[in-house]
Order: sequence, then structure tokens, then C-alpha cells
Amino acid sequence: MPTPSTFDTIVIGAGPAGSSASALLAERGLRVLVIEREKFPRYHIGESLLPFTCFPLKRLGLLEKMRQSVFVKKYSVQFVSPSGKASQPFYFSTRYEPEVAQTWQVLRSEFDQILMENARSKGAEVLEETTVKDLIQEDGRTLGVRAQAKNGQLLEFRAPMTLDCSGKEAFVPMRLNWRVREPKLNKVAVWTYYRGAKRDAGIEEGATTVAYVPEKGWFWYIPQHRDMISVGVVAEGKYLTRDGLREPRDIFNREIEQNLWIKDHLSRGTQVGQHFITSEYSFRSKYCGSDGLLLAGDSFGFLDPVFSSGVMLALKSGTMAADVIHEAHVAQDFSAERFTEYSRLLREGIENMRKLVYAFYDPNFSFRKLTDKYPDTTGPITDCLSGDVNKDFSRLYAAVAESAEVPEPLPYGAPLLRTAEPSCV
Repeated sequence: MPTPSTFDTIVIGAGPAGSSASALLAERGLRVLVIEREKFPRYHIGESLLPFTCFPLKRLGLLEKMRQSVFVKKYSVQFVSPSGKASQPFYFSTRYEPEVAQTWQVLRSEFDQILMENARSKGAEVLEETTVKDLIQEDGRTLGVRAQAKNGQLLEFRAPMTLDCSGKEAFVPMRLNWRVREPKLNKVAVWTYYRGAKRDAGIEEGATTVAYVPEKGWFWYIPQHRDMISVGVVAEGKYLTRDGLREPRDIFNREIEQNLWIKDHLSRGTQVGQHFITSEYSFRSKYCGSDGLLLAGDSFGFLDPVFSSGVMLALKSGTMAADVIHEAHVAQDFSAERFTEYSRLLREGIENMRKLVYAFYDPNFSFRKLTDKYPDTTGPITDCLSGDVNKDFSRLYAAVAESAEVPEPLPYGAPLLRTAEPSCV
């Protein structure tokens, strides 16, 4: 067996959740090890930031770096019908001060590199091209991990706290059989990139556009720097594979014809690179953690990407996890009970966004019809689309419930307590 190395906290994954948590923990003087499977910079989908990423980026000391970056500025979100008619944009400035009201469309390889290097600069040790293979556990308490380097060397690391930020692969939930699939939000995404495609004028140049196709499918259209556009279509698999199509390129090209706005905007651009396809299965972990173990970001739960909430929730949960882990170190108490409030806040935010996602996919729901009937819902919708998700949206969802399903919260995500019988609540 390899000789174990000892740290205060081990972080699995150097994405937004892992890098934000490790930066803040290292900044407070803790010995932090980040184990990352890939070599940065690396490709990742999910390029549109929500305004409320401002707050974790500010805590990380990265706002000025973002302002000086080449990333495209984003001020709004708009929705487009299949006929090509665009909604009134939801401007973030109607609700927030300028610092929050403007965010960015990022290239994840570059953005995640910034976050990871920031963690290194704060003192976190980052091991790239190293794969976590197993948890070290005794009597229900996690004591560290076993890993393997690129050259095959077996490694063992021990720490009183392990934070799983392994993303959608969800190392801990998969290993411990905690992963539970969302009952309805099971979509397929096909996407690619275009150079030189059309951008709207003025402040709308950097807007995120959600463009509908039949059967509640939708395109995302995200302007990036270097004259690139990220564009993809999301829908039920049975819809995308109709007519016997299986090749991502064929599916994508057919769906372009289903929305006149998308067709027009892509007509002057050139498709570059490959077409990607993935099953966007939404899921939640049964538990947010246990003694000595905590989950953050997509490892805790993956929500349908229609409102670009993934990076915001990753940064938010990463900073929250850093706070609760630091408090655990101060108290020298790493029991699961300490994660109860972390779990409550994280689930509250996800559930508020999840309700809006359900409404979006409901065939009877329309943002335009809702705001026409209830103009005062425009503000709360903008809040949720901005990432201001930990607040009372009961009035909004009472109005939504008149035309769409508003789901009950999933009964998952509390810490697994050793003093209680294992349960999902």
C-alpha cells in the first residue's frame, strides 16, 4: 500500500464548485488537496453565467479579472417562438445594480482555468490527471481517498473532510448508490459551434436566447468571444430521433428548420468542430453528505440546463461548502449534523429553479401569457432567471399553478446521520 499523505480537506474535482471551495479554504490557512481527473484547460459545456455568480466571484477576488477578460457581456435573456417572434427580454438591470446586472458568456475551458489557478494561487495543491478510485471509510466516516496517477501510481490521501465536486459524473453518489433520477426532466441535448453567425444589435449582442421547437424542445444560442456561437437543441429523445435519425449532425440540421430565428441567425455563419450529443438526465443525491464527507455542485444534483443554472449553483454551493467545512475545522467536529443548514439552503435554491423548469416544459405554460395576466410576476421570474433563488416565490408559483404543474420538492439531499435510520428525507 502507498504511504498516505495528510491534508485538512480533500476536494474531488477542480471545476467551479471544487475550485471555489478549495480557494476559500486554502485562503483561511487550511491544507487543501484538489484531485482533478483531467488536464486543464479542458473542454466543458455550460457557458452562460447568471448574474448572481457575481457574489461568489467577488468572494474569490475574481470580479476585476472577469471585467478585464475578453468574455462577452450578458445583460438579458429572451425567449423566441418557432415562428421567430422574440419575447420582451428579461433585463437583469430592472432588478439589480450594475455590478450584478451584467454578467458574462464564457468559454468554460478558459473560465475554469481561471478558477483553478486562483485556487492554486491561494495555496491549494492541485493534482491534475489523477483519478479518485475509492473512498477510505471506517464505521461510516470518510477518512480520505485512494487515487491513481496518470502513470499508474497508486496514491492514498487522508483528511478529516472530503468534498465531492466531481460534477455530473457524481463520484460519491454513484459509488454509494445515492444517485436518484429526476422523475420527468429526462432530455437529450445535441450541440455544436458556429463562427460568424448573426448577433443582435447593441446591448442584445450578448443575450442568451432560448428558442422553442415543437413538443417543448428548445435551442440555446450563446454568443461567445472570437466570433463564436454555442448553439444546441434540447428535447425528449423520442422527438429528436423521429424519422429514424441517429447522427447528431443530421438531428441538429433538421431542427434548425423548426425555428425561424435560429435558421436566420445561423444562416450567415459557418459550423465548426464536431456535433456533440448527451443525455441530460437530471438527478439528485439521496444525501448531501455524511460524517467527514460533503457534496457540492453537480455531484449533489444536476438540474436541466434550460436556465443556465449549473455554474451559478456550483459556485454558490462551493462557497457555501467552504464555509461549513471551515466551521467544522474550527470546531473539530466533522459530523453530518453540521451540514443540515447547508443542505436546506442548497435544496431551497434548486427547488425554486426546478419549479420554473417544470413550468417551461409544460405544454400549457407560456411566459408571455403569465406576465400578460400577472405583470407583477415579471420581477420574480427575472430574479429566478438571475440566480436569486433563495427567497419566497410562493406568489409566483401560485400564478404558475393555474396553467402548469408545480412539482413538490424532491425528498432527497439531507445529510446522512449516523444516529438515524437511513432514509431519503
